[in-house]
Amino acid sequence: MTTEIKVPVLPESVADASVATWHVKVGDKVSRDQNLVDIETDKVVLEVVAPDDGVITEILEEEGATVLGEQVIAKVGAADSAPASSEAPKKDSSKAEATKETKETTVVKIKVPVLPESVADATIATWHVQEGDTVERDQNLVDIETDKVVLEVVAPEAGVISKITNGEGDTVLGEQDIAEITAGGAAPAASSSSESDSEAEPGDEVMSPSVRRLVSEKGLDASKIKGSGKNGKITKEDVEAFASNASKPAKSAPAPQAAVQAPTGDRTQKRVPMTRLRKTIANRLLEAKNSTAMLTTFNEINMKPIMDLRKQYKDVFEERHGARLGFMSFYVKAVVEALKRFPAVNASIDGDDIVYHNYFDVSIAVSTPRGLVTPVLRDCDKMNFAEIENGIRALALKGRDGKLTVEEMQGGNFTITNGGVFGSLLSTPIINLPQTAILGMHKIQDRPMAVNGKVEILPMMYLALSYDHRLVDGKESVGFLVTVKELLEDPARLLLDI
Repeated sequence: MTTEIKVPVLPESVADASVATWHVKVGDKVSRDQNLVDIETDKVVLEVVAPDDGVITEILEEEGATVLGEQVIAKVGAADSAPASSEAPKKDSSKAEATKETKETTVVKIKVPVLPESVADATIATWHVQEGDTVERDQNLVDIETDKVVLEVVAPEAGVISKITNGEGDTVLGEQDIAEITAGGAAPAASSSSESDSEAEPGDEVMSPSVRRLVSEKGLDASKIKGSGKNGKITKEDVEAFASNASKPAKSAPAPQAAVQAPTGDRTQKRVPMTRLRKTIANRLLEAKNSTAMLTTFNEINMKPIMDLRKQYKDVFEERHGARLGFMSFYVKAVVEALKRFPAVNASIDGDDIVYHNYFDVSIAVSTPRGLVTPVLRDCDKMNFAEIENGIRALALKGRDGKLTVEEMQGGNFTITNGGVFGSLLSTPIINLPQTAILGMHKIQDRPMAVNGKVEILPMMYLALSYDHRLVDGKESVGFLVTVKELLEDPARLLLDI
């Protein structure tokens, strides 16, 4: 009998998750309630346990894969079941192929990609390899960071990194040489020692995506961290322990008395340079505060009608369209209708001119490991709910993985930011220049409200509209916000266009 291992049901505000760490492999025997895999969401890590005793016969999603709620990710068979596939022949064949490689060597230069016209230079953010490392074709070697996006440079050939000419933090130009790969006979020699060096220099294969992100955030050297997980994998506990030990001052000889007079304890500090993206975010936010007459107006909406509608149709919607029915599609639809009624909010200032746009490109604020970005969802007025949900999900995944392009970041007439996913109850968002306004959505929270002379507990959410008072008057801003409120409290208006 085969039992399917599924991703747990995800919270409503979570669209998808990632496979963080597999604690078993195909062929392993497992016991009931044994932890098989960690599933990581934006907020928590979920443990998936074995429902019964058996053998792992198949693993369908590897570490780092994006998965949805209740998706099948593995299969467990009876204790006497054979694995669905054997890894031994693959290993033997790979070794056989390695012995057939020619001894001829070729030096291949690694260059910075061609930069967009609006980008003058870039910065080397992270090297994923070191000199002497063996690399495979299409393996990611280095991340190049521009003002807007992160570009991945992959290996054009399999071989050995023979030279790295520019280190992390260096400023480089388009098509500049930054490293060299020796392809050919040197690769097998380097690979023969890779197993013995794996503990000293752990790479991506011994760290899950969440652990790699934690190492990057703390600015640690992964090669110095010893993994306590299975097969030497580095866990979050290993990173935290290494960081706490590194922050403690080294014990010196008991002679000096100054240490007793001025103890430092754990009061340490670390200085790191700003990334290009963080610099750009800082400059644009400061420019928005200094160059606009920014004002914020507030309102609140009753989310019960939308929540009831989602509860009634979410299963049918997902089955029909292959996408989860979230709140963002309702927000975007309501905003587009309000922009049609109040063209000034969909306009921008260019010198002494006002530019009115007859299209509806909405920027969606997305939080990424490198900072807040606002990719653009174009022609939203021509999209249905499913297309909006799939479009936002695709942009969020690209932002998380650093795959957003310059074209996806440029443009946009209006911005929606949803701080409610992080628990924000109320905020005053800052305008995304050169736009005129930005709408902030917040946490949905049950509150007592007076309805027809009676007190009812309703799921309420605050709305905040920040706008440039040079172009948008109070009447238009309040009218825009009230229109969004009316459309969300009565979703039928979105379908009837009233």
